Amino acid sequence: MEDLLTAEGYVFTAEKFSPWCRRLEYEPHPLGASLAAFFGYIYIQDRSSMLPPLALAPDAGGFALDMCASPGGKSGFLAQLTGSDGFVLANEQSQARLVPLRANLCAANLPQAATSCFPGQALPLPQNFCRHILLDAPCSGWGTAEKHPEVLKLWKTEKTGQLVALQRRLLTKAAGLLAPGGALVYSTCTTNEAENECQLRFAEEELGLARDPLAPFPGFVFEERAGGEGALRVDGEKSGAQGFFVARLKKTASPAPSGNISFRASRPARQGHTRVNHGTGQRLALCSLEGDCCDPARLPPGTAALFGDHVRFLPTKSDALPVDFIWRGMELGRMKSGRFRPAPRLRALLPHPAENGKSLVLEDVSEVRALLDGQSRRTGLSGHEAGLWWRGLPLCLVRLSQGRASAAFGM
Repeated sequence: MEDLLTAEGYVFTAEKFSPWCRRLEYEPHPLGASLAAFFGYIYIQDRSSMLPPLALAPDAGGFALDMCASPGGKSGFLAQLTGSDGFVLANEQSQARLVPLRANLCAANLPQAATSCFPGQALPLPQNFCRHILLDAPCSGWGTAEKHPEVLKLWKTEKTGQLVALQRRLLTKAAGLLAPGGALVYSTCTTNEAENECQLRFAEEELGLARDPLAPFPGFVFEERAGGEGALRVDGEKSGAQGFFVARLKKTASPAPSGNISFRASRPARQGHTRVNHGTGQRLALCSLEGDCCDPARLPPGTAALFGDHVRFLPTKSDALPVDFIWRGMELGRMKSGRFRPAPRLRALLPHPAENGKSLVLEDVSEVRALLDGQSRRTGLSGHEAGLWWRGLPLCLVRLSQGRASAAFGM
């Protein structure tokens, strides 16, 4: 991925606080228009926004709940941290904001992440359900004022009371969902003390949670304020980032078993019920998705289900969700006339070029852009589709017509 950015002329440096993160130093064009962004290899966000998932630090192969997830940058980062054997449930109350959340997780090719749509303060999940919860709460956004000065007019001090009340309801729900021994990260992008340090004290005094002090992340300058001991408040100006607040809390009522959750083994769906979307899905064997340009063995542990003509992925560890909980796995593609057609940008399913003869491998980024801009290219390949690669990097599916390749979508 870094080679792809470099080939397009972008200059970046590694961040000190995480091997996953890079800082952009020079862009010949807006980074959002890069091939790496288009194919979901990077997610663009402020440096401070990367800290909450790192502070939560879920176990590899574990489970994490993101209670207020859209647009999905933090959920996607959590899914990278848990790895392909883990499971991330990204919840978003707003139907409108659910659309970009799902789109971003799909673009990033993270089938270990799933979504749900409930008010965070009313998530229908059991008490003591999970050991890693991220609550990046709705807030006044004062920490973003340098980039978005209108927030100071929208959320004046006297109008933040409703946000404070909502944050407390969310914290109360999170405390109930958190398993003993688990970690809850509470974060905001505001500099308002009522939404930060005061909420931290509320969690301690009213919810029985305890502070789990965070070590400062390198590359940032942090402020100190009374009542915020153990939490991190990013000095936006000195850090070259948004003002941000991050605190980690723990539940110490009793020792928790090892691991994140005691997941039940995957089991066949009961007749007429797949535990997803009111039971309308039909389970599919992953081998039924195999094709010239689709290798389902590359997916994480799990299975697939059919909803209408949509095929969605169900991670094995999603079996821990309650039977009547409504959620959605990542879309893998569609079933047309009994044949599975993968989503064009689902690069995670592409077999390596050395494994089949249905791959178009390009060496120059200008050739990739030409395809995306609508130009076709003679390939000598047969069939209806092929996997597109830039050197050793999988990109997407392209259509084939009489041996000529064309992109299934544009920039």
